[in-house]
Amino acid sequence: MVLKFLSRGSMKGEKATMGTSIKSNMSIGSVFRITMRLFQFVMGLVVIGLYAQDLDRARKAGVGPDSKWAYATFCGTWGALFSLIFMTPWVKAWFFCPVDFLAFFFYLVAFGMFGKMYIKEDPEGNKGIIRMKHAVWVLVTNMILWLITAVYGSVVYWKHRKGRTVHTGAASSHV
Repeated sequence: MVLKFLSRGSMKGEKATMGTSIKSNMSIGSVFRITMRLFQFVMGLVVIGLYAQDLDRARKAGVGPDSKWAYATFCGTWGALFSLIFMTPWVKAWFFCPVDFLAFFFYLVAFGMFGKMYIKEDPEGNKGIIRMKHAVWVLVTNMILWLITAVYGSVVYWKHRKGRTVHTGAASSHV
C-alpha cells in the first residue's frame, strides 16, 4: 500500500519532467513519423556513400565530376538534411509535406537516370556495376519512404485543416 505509487509510475504532486512529458505527448503518429524520418536519414547517408565515392575517385584522377553522380549525392544530402530537421518534435509533419513531395520527385528523377543505366546492365563480375545496381534499389527505397511521408503529411493536413484554432475564432473555450 505504501509503495502503490510505483505501479502508476508517478507520485501525486510530481512535477513534469522531460521524460514524463515526452511519454505523454508521444502518439502512434509521432512514433511513425520519427521512425520514418530515421530511416530516411540513414538511407540518405547510404546514397551519399554510394555515389560520392565515384565523385571522389574522379576528383583524385583529375577528371571533372559527372553531373549524374553529383545529382544523386545532392539527393542524398537533401534527404538526410531534411529528414533530420523533420525528425525534431517541434516540426509539424503536415506543414512541410511539399518538401516531402519535392524529395520524392528528386529521388524519382535519380531513379529514372540510374535505373535506365544499370537495371538491365549485365555486370559480368564488375564490382562497380554490381554496386550501382544495388544503389538503384536504394534510390527506389528512398523514393518510397519520401512518398509515404508526403502522403502522411497530406492526410494529416486535410484531416485537421478545418479544426478549431484560436486564429480562426472557432476555438473551444477553456473553463
